[in-house]
Amino acid sequence: MSEQDTPLPTLKHDFPEDTIRILLATDNHIGYLERDPIRGQDSVNTFKEILQLAVKNDVDFILLAGDLFHENRPSRDCLYQVMSLFREYTLGDKPVQIELLSNPNEGKAAGYSYAKPSLLALPAINYEDNNLNVAIPVFSIHGNHDDPQGAGPEGALCALDMLSVAGLVNYIGKVDLPLNDASAEGIAVRPVLLRKGNTHLGLYGVGNVKDARMHFELRSNRVKMYVPKDKNDWFNLLLLHQNRVKRGPQESVPEGLFDDCVDLVVWGHEHDCRIRPEPVAGKRYFITQPGSSVATSLAEGESLDKHVALLKIQGKEFELTPIPLRTVRPFVMDEVLLTEVAEEEGFDVTDQMEVTKYLKLRVTELIDKANEMWDQRNAQAVQDGEAELPRMLPLVRLRVDTTGVSTMSNPIRFGQEFSGKIANPRDVLVFHRAKKSAARRVVADEPELVDEEGDGLDKLAAGRVRVHSLVQEYLRAQEMQLLGEAGMSDAIQVFVEKDDVHAISKHVENTLRALMKGVQGSGEVPEENLDDVLERVREERERQYLEEQRSGKTGGTKRGGKARAGADDEDAESVDSMLMDVDEPDSDLDLDSARKRSTTARGKKAAATTASRKKASGSGKKKDIVESDDEDDDEIDDDEVQKPTRRTNRAAVPGFSSKNFALIAVLPHRQIDVESD
Repeated sequence: MSEQDTPLPTLKHDFPEDTIRILLATDNHIGYLERDPIRGQDSVNTFKEILQLAVKNDVDFILLAGDLFHENRPSRDCLYQVMSLFREYTLGDKPVQIELLSNPNEGKAAGYSYAKPSLLALPAINYEDNNLNVAIPVFSIHGNHDDPQGAGPEGALCALDMLSVAGLVNYIGKVDLPLNDASAEGIAVRPVLLRKGNTHLGLYGVGNVKDARMHFELRSNRVKMYVPKDKNDWFNLLLLHQNRVKRGPQESVPEGLFDDCVDLVVWGHEHDCRIRPEPVAGKRYFITQPGSSVATSLAEGESLDKHVALLKIQGKEFELTPIPLRTVRPFVMDEVLLTEVAEEEGFDVTDQMEVTKYLKLRVTELIDKANEMWDQRNAQAVQDGEAELPRMLPLVRLRVDTTGVSTMSNPIRFGQEFSGKIANPRDVLVFHRAKKSAARRVVADEPELVDEEGDGLDKLAAGRVRVHSLVQEYLRAQEMQLLGEAGMSDAIQVFVEKDDVHAISKHVENTLRALMKGVQGSGEVPEENLDDVLERVREERERQYLEEQRSGKTGGTKRGGKARAGADDEDAESVDSMLMDVDEPDSDLDLDSARKRSTTARGKKAAATTASRKKASGSGKKKDIVESDDEDDDEIDDDEVQKPTRRTNRAAVPGFSSKNFALIAVLPHRQIDVESD
């Protein structure tokens, strides 16, 4: 039986006085793109709709599973709008029909103390406060975007703490992290115990923690869930905000490791909507994943219809009804393989005008599809008695596989023609290339790379690659429209080897200055020819750079040309300072012989330097010139006569600074990701 054919849990009998009605939502990401003139209010408008649905469906309370805000420190405008909406829709004269049975102060972090005299009258559950008139309580955990930060007198705080102390939100699931050894304490989860009629609800919240820690705590059976003595009479609902999809070893939370006392898990953090309750093999509980209420990335999972859910709980039974969100901006995406469609449609992939014409046609079709989706949604709502909403500009994403195509047009300029028709004209197109070789599986221990001469690195010693080669191969896979591959690669090499933090920025500035000078030298250029002129100037600049590099005239520091030429001459004999182990502790390379060759080369260089100094000391008439030559020689010696670089596994590089190690560690993984797409 497929997942869609699995029958949904339902209530056998509907007794309103015993039924707890809850509105479920998660990942609202309020404040996302708040400065965007088109999409800036999307998250706020949809959250307003969610609160309106809570009032319309007469729920007992609202349950949010993390990431209410998109940023850890939301703007004042964002906080103002959220607090205004909570006051408008959750405060009022409607009586709260759920009774709190647990201690209202339980579940708070130890640093956030309610034992202070000024806070004795401030319970953690807002509708227990006699100074507030709450109509619809809101319970929420924090996510990875709005998690607590800092170490002030009240402990780590987040935006939810502000809403909690203002009496607008009941912030639960704040796990206290001890200062001594967090791993020795485990995770203790205390429930909020609620009752309505004969239905008892245990509400367990676990705010976002690092997935590796949560994975470890669950595997080690160190997540302690406090349960009532008569636990079989309680419906236990668990809220968490973690990775559900595997994104690496121990970078996700297994679905089947929760306690058997749990009846339903509300899973936050994952944005694709899987709101239908899904059973877990070998367990008695179900999982519902409402997904985000606003698209924060133009990915396939975000293109699914957005929903919230009305959850009804009665005794040990529950029923979940998905509710579609109407104010969500429609989002459609598609993908084309340019070489295939060119063959089918009969146009030349090298003809930019024909390619652009075809891509415009495909984007127009996607816009029509999105508008049709909106009209159908509106028609259904009007049929159900709802008011018609004005059409919103859709989100459109077209992925273009440019494998085998040398050049492509500027995607930003392409999108400008759709301004006023779509909400994301700047990133409607995204170009990508398939991996170059699928002959063998690419893994981290065996990167699929080539060296500067084009030979496969597997021809070199197994398990050893140069970071310079990793950088070059990564840059080859990119579609760089302004910066040249060779110059950028050298700038990164200087950044790593020489610890020059300004190497990359200097290269970018010099390249852009040269490009602007070259374009201006071409005279007045029509807009339609600007891309061609820019490409020609970039190729000319790249050719000049390579010629200067070969002739040893590369610009830079005072010793740049001379020192670089000497380094290139010695590179074949010295131990490569950019050479690194790739998870291979035992290498076939003869390290001792390499060191001997390096020592011999340095000895010859030192002997030549000594001879030149003796010759210089015998000439008294050229004293000033001799001193200048000695300075140059000293500079060359400082650069070229180095101690043998210790080779080490990339997992532990004690001799590198933090930024160097970060670059060395990240680039191989990014390279492998490019080839495995």
